[in-house]
Amino acid sequence: MYTFDHDLFLALNFDGGPQLDRIMLALSGTTMWLPLYALILWLVWRRTGWRGLAVFTAAMIAALALSDMVSGIFKHNGLLGGLLPGFEPRPRPMFTPSLEGLAITPDSLHALRRMTPDALAAAGYAGDWAVHVPPEAVSGRYGTVSAHAATIVALAVLSAPAVRRRWFTLLMVLCTAAICYSRIYLGKHFPMDLVWGSLVGAALGRAAYAVYRRFGGSAAAE
Repeated sequence: MYTFDHDLFLALNFDGGPQLDRIMLALSGTTMWLPLYALILWLVWRRTGWRGLAVFTAAMIAALALSDMVSGIFKHNGLLGGLLPGFEPRPRPMFTPSLEGLAITPDSLHALRRMTPDALAAAGYAGDWAVHVPPEAVSGRYGTVSAHAATIVALAVLSAPAVRRRWFTLLMVLCTAAICYSRIYLGKHFPMDLVWGSLVGAALGRAAYAVYRRFGGSAAAE
């Protein structure tokens, strides 16, 4: 599976130049998605009123927080990071030496990624990487499970049936695809990292919707 995953990642990851780097960094961030959160809350309020909105907001916060925490189990970080002490975390693509044809450890590649071009040249590396990683994207060592995929899928699975508008469902699908692809472009996740994250998010989003439907009032079930 890893061979296929590596090949698919390399087919999707490329250097799109500084402008595309900035776009992907924005897609992978938080600020640009705040209007989406506001839109979701407004649409839920229009459909169910203040009581439904309060229940939805609580369910949304719980789903997003749990998605992030469950994803952290497999990377040994966050509140639940100690639950699987024997699990071997999977390095991010940017810290996977085999993709670069290097016989070094992931930790050594992590150190190289953080070097300036001059320092790399002095160490004997040209810095002509197979995996494109904008300097601003170099971050934590481990990628499985993708918390970004888990949280956006949880939000989509919760909000789409709550809003019940075709255009909104399409919007959530497009937003999910954009965020997930940005993680590949930035060298942060392999495709399977995103698949596992999506499964976590889908399960928690579905559970959150069941809670919302149960306690959000009659309007949520219409």
